[in-house]
Amino acid sequence: MSDSIPVVQVPSEPQKTTHNKRPSSNADNGKIYVRSVNGLYQKIRGVSLALLFAMYFGLVWVEVDGSPLIWFDLVGRKFHLFGATFWPQDFFLLALALIICAFGLFFITALFGRIWCGYTCPQTAWTMMFIWLEEKIEGSRLQRMRLDKAPWSTDKVLKKTAKHASWVGLAFLTGLSFVGYFYPIRDLVVDLAFVEVTSAWALFWIGFFTVATYLNAGWVREKVCLHMCPYARFQSVMFNSKTRIIGYDAERGEPRGAARMASPDLVSGVNSAEQKAVTQTKGDCVDCTLCVQVCPTGIDIREGLQYECIGCALCIDACDEVMRKIDKPTGLIRYASEQELETGQKTSLWDLRAVGYGSVLLAAVCALAVMTWQRPAMEFSAERERGALYYENGDGWIENAYQLKVINKSEFPRSLILELEAEKVELASSKHWEIGPGEQKIWPVALVSLPGTSEKTVRELEFIFKDAQTGEELVRAESKFMSPSY
Repeated sequence: MSDSIPVVQVPSEPQKTTHNKRPSSNADNGKIYVRSVNGLYQKIRGVSLALLFAMYFGLVWVEVDGSPLIWFDLVGRKFHLFGATFWPQDFFLLALALIICAFGLFFITALFGRIWCGYTCPQTAWTMMFIWLEEKIEGSRLQRMRLDKAPWSTDKVLKKTAKHASWVGLAFLTGLSFVGYFYPIRDLVVDLAFVEVTSAWALFWIGFFTVATYLNAGWVREKVCLHMCPYARFQSVMFNSKTRIIGYDAERGEPRGAARMASPDLVSGVNSAEQKAVTQTKGDCVDCTLCVQVCPTGIDIREGLQYECIGCALCIDACDEVMRKIDKPTGLIRYASEQELETGQKTSLWDLRAVGYGSVLLAAVCALAVMTWQRPAMEFSAERERGALYYENGDGWIENAYQLKVINKSEFPRSLILELEAEKVELASSKHWEIGPGEQKIWPVALVSLPGTSEKTVRELEFIFKDAQTGEELVRAESKFMSPSY
C-alpha cells in the first residue's frame, strides 16, 4: 500500500529556488524510513525476489532418486548439484565457475551499473522482505515514524512484538534452509525435533544464521551496502560515461520548484500570466522529495551519481508517478548514461570494456560447459604400499602391493574388470569389482612376477578398469613394479 502523493499548490509569484531548498535526507535520528511505491521497476523486483525466495526455500526440499537436488556434503567431501556429483578433484570446475560469476558481475556492471544490488543481491532481497513485513504490521512510512516517536502503549508493544516475531520467524527459516543445503533438510528437521546429539552443530549454525539475518536485514540494513560491501567501493573502476546508471536529468528538472498542475481546476486563483511566468522559470522537478523518501539507502539521486546508490529504481517509479499526475513526460529520473544526461543523445551500451568483459565471460562459460561435459565418469589413482619396495612370497615370486583408489562420479553403479599392461607381471588379486553411484573405494591389489624374468629392476605398468558388460575402457593409471637385481 503506497503513501499518497501530496499536491503542492503553485505560488502566486515566480520565486527562485535554490538547489537544496528542501531537506533531502530520508533519515530520522539515524533510521531510514522507506516509503512504499508502485511502478514498473517495483513489479520487476517483486517478480525477481519472488523467484529468488522460491528457489532458496524450495530447492532445498527437492530430492532426485532419494538424494537432495543440491547438497554440499562436507563430511563426504563431495557436492551433489542437480543430479551430478562433484569431488575435490573437480575443484578446477569450481574455480572456473567463480571466474564466471566474477566476470558476469563485471559485465553486467559495465552495462547497467549496480543492477545486481537492486534486484538480486541477498542483502537487498531480505531487507526488502523485512521492510514489507514492517509496513504490513506498523503501517505506512508516516505511521511508522509516528509510532516510533509515540510513548509506549499497549498498541505499540503489540505492533513491535509482532514485527520482531515475524522478523525472527523469517530469519529462522532462512537459517534452517541454509543449513539444509549442507545437512539434508528432511533429516535435519527430524533430528531437531527429537534433539539428536548429531544435530548440535547444525543447531548452532541455524542459530548463527538466524541472528545474522535478523541483524543484517532488520537493523543494519543499508549500512551493509554503505560500509561493509566491497562492491560499492570498487564499482567505480567498472563504470564509464556509457554505463547505464540511475540518473537525474538536471537539464530538464532544474530549477526545482512547487508543482504546476496542468489542469485549470488545480490552479484556480492563478491568472494565465502568472502561470506562464512560473512555466518559464521552473524545471519539471517539483521538489516533492519522494525520490529521497523511497530510497532504501537514504540518498538524494538529484545530487548526482553516488556510490551508495544500489540501482533499485524505486526513485524512478516514484518520480514517474509524480510526472504523470502533473501531466509531464516520465523519465526525469531514469536509467541513462552520464553521457546521455549531459548531451541529451542516446549512447550505445557497447564499448571496448563491455566487449572485453563479455568475451571473457563467454569463453569461460564455453570452457566450463566443455569441461563439465567431458568430465571423466571415474577418477582412478594407483599408489604403492609403503614400507617395502617388494616382497618375496611363499611361492618364491616377487610381489608388489598397491592401493587402487577409485571414485565413481556417475549416478549409477558400475561393474568393473581390472586389467594390467605390464612386462611379465601378473595380477594376483580379483579382477572383478563393484562400485556404487557416487561411491569412493580403496582396493588392495597384489602383482607378482617370477624372479629373473626381467633384467629391469623397475618396470612401468598400467592398471586399466573396463566396463564388465561392454568391455569399454573407462580409466587407467600408471605405476611401477619393483624387483631385485640378479
